[in-house]
Amino acid sequence: MSNLPRDDGVIKYQAIHKDSISPVHIHLNRLDEVRTKLYDIGLVGVYPDGIGFGNVSIRNEAGCIISGTSTGSIRVLGAGGYCYVRSFDLKQNTVKTEGPILASSESMTHCAIYQANSSVQCVLHVHNRELWQKLLDHGCESTPAQIPYGTPQMAVSMATLVAANLEPSNLLVMAGHEEGIVAYGQTINSAFDQIKAALNI
Repeated sequence: MSNLPRDDGVIKYQAIHKDSISPVHIHLNRLDEVRTKLYDIGLVGVYPDGIGFGNVSIRNEAGCIISGTSTGSIRVLGAGGYCYVRSFDLKQNTVKTEGPILASSESMTHCAIYQANSSVQCVLHVHNRELWQKLLDHGCESTPAQIPYGTPQMAVSMATLVAANLEPSNLLVMAGHEEGIVAYGQTINSAFDQIKAALNI
């Protein structure tokens, strides 16, 4: 493990947020069930220093519905733990959200993935040091090591990888975001299957 301070959980974009009711989506309950499973196997959670990790989303209209920031310590979020991402602007580094909670620090990356491939319906961002290293060692597609999480550069890099791959489901590594892994799919289950296959569950 690196001796550098961990770069997690901090929102790096300008959040333009409107307080509102919990989001509604036909598949939100299933997304939350999968998030709970990820929590139970330690891929979503909170570090000893209190910094949370891992977030999940599902496509919605022009944007997505994503788990809120600082929710890693909560096993079952329910609708109140999610918010709408209405739009994002890479050049301005802004994300417009609406709901009962602020969006995850990785919201821009999630949105960029949806924009890069119209078949993608779900994005799961998890953390696991052992799996992260294993995937890198085995040559899994990854973003450049010099690109940190939560930045427009990470969003662009991730979108470039997604757009270049014709498959609607895949697993990618954030080489510059220690432990960070992203799975996406045309359904919630297909995205989750990418993680389960990698873990040999």
